[in-house]
Amino acid sequence: MALRTNNANVNLYGGGKLFSVNNENASARLGAKSMAAKPAQRAALGNISNVARTTHAAGKKVVKKDTKPKALAKSKATTSLQSVVNLPVDNRPKDVCRSPSPEPMDAMEVDSAIEAFSQQLVALQVEDIDREDGDNPQLCSEYAKEIYIYMRQLERQFSVPEGYLDRDDTLITGRMRLILVDWLVQVHLRFHLLQETLFLTVQLIDRFLAEHTVSKGKLQLVGVTAMFVASKYEEMYPPEINDFVYITDNAYTKTQIRQMEVIMLKGLKFALGKPLCLHFLRRNSKAAGVDAQKHTLAKYLMELTLPEYDMVKYDPSEIAAAAIYLSMTLLDPDSRWCSKMAHYSMYSEEHLTPIIRKLAKIVCKEDSTSQKYSAVKTKYASNKFMKISTIPELKSSLIKRLAEES
Repeated sequence: MALRTNNANVNLYGGGKLFSVNNENASARLGAKSMAAKPAQRAALGNISNVARTTHAAGKKVVKKDTKPKALAKSKATTSLQSVVNLPVDNRPKDVCRSPSPEPMDAMEVDSAIEAFSQQLVALQVEDIDREDGDNPQLCSEYAKEIYIYMRQLERQFSVPEGYLDRDDTLITGRMRLILVDWLVQVHLRFHLLQETLFLTVQLIDRFLAEHTVSKGKLQLVGVTAMFVASKYEEMYPPEINDFVYITDNAYTKTQIRQMEVIMLKGLKFALGKPLCLHFLRRNSKAAGVDAQKHTLAKYLMELTLPEYDMVKYDPSEIAAAAIYLSMTLLDPDSRWCSKMAHYSMYSEEHLTPIIRKLAKIVCKEDSTSQKYSAVKTKYASNKFMKISTIPELKSSLIKRLAEES
């Protein structure tokens, strides 16, 4: 099927049929106010952004605007997950194929890990970045160690094996996945959803495809269903199912999306709580004390990995650590991966170096004139994201050298 968003043609193969979505027309239909002479519009034709919609008792419509996230503070956390404490540095080599999901840690193992963290904190004379957060109950500083140990356990438990699309029984390729994710980035931007929703969407797609055989004609259905589920998990006001039917130009019905939702949730055993790259990035940014530009660049680098099939094998914490490291290096060449960053990110410089080189290679590919699918780069070229994808540092000799070493 062919999908057209923002004048960019996106081809997806599906059942021999050709579908198209004219986003310019869709934008007018989605954003325009309904005329008095017209009957009430369906949900897909109304405001599909993350906005609270309530009706006043007198019949007056009241629209509550989104609460925009505040700019990243240099030394204050913005969410409760920013205050959690990491495990000791992991220097173990990555396996080509992941082992089965680990058994949950018992109470004694958790206590042992917490004790090891406290001893390392003292031995390395590392600053305790949660020390001043005790008066803020939202930061959960007293439970920080336990939270982060659990997050690290979850990301390993729900990891996706490398090369999961290379099975003999699958018809989906890495390129098909790239086209789908690139389109979903545009849909996510159109619906004005949270960044967590996008990362969770791609995560659900990979976990589902790793365990289930999906035909080419159902790949887009898996994608929109994953975003539908992720929206209900992350958003306060998720888009309605009609919005997803509309955005696919009626390629799938509401019944088909609901059926796929049941199949996906059962296949994932209703476990949607795998940590995201954003959770670890916020922790790393707090430890490094970076400014908004470095944090935004790191988010851009992380989002560039979403369409890349070769990056699925890495844990979210690894990608987040490599992204903040590369961001700091590009914008501040004098910065170093000190013991504090190694402690709170859980990774040494040697462990992150191969991932950083792959990130640099992806950046250079995005700058190539032959790159067709570049929704992430276009998204981060807007003022909302500080035009971070257009900064000259992303074309510097440093990043080209790192890309050549990959």
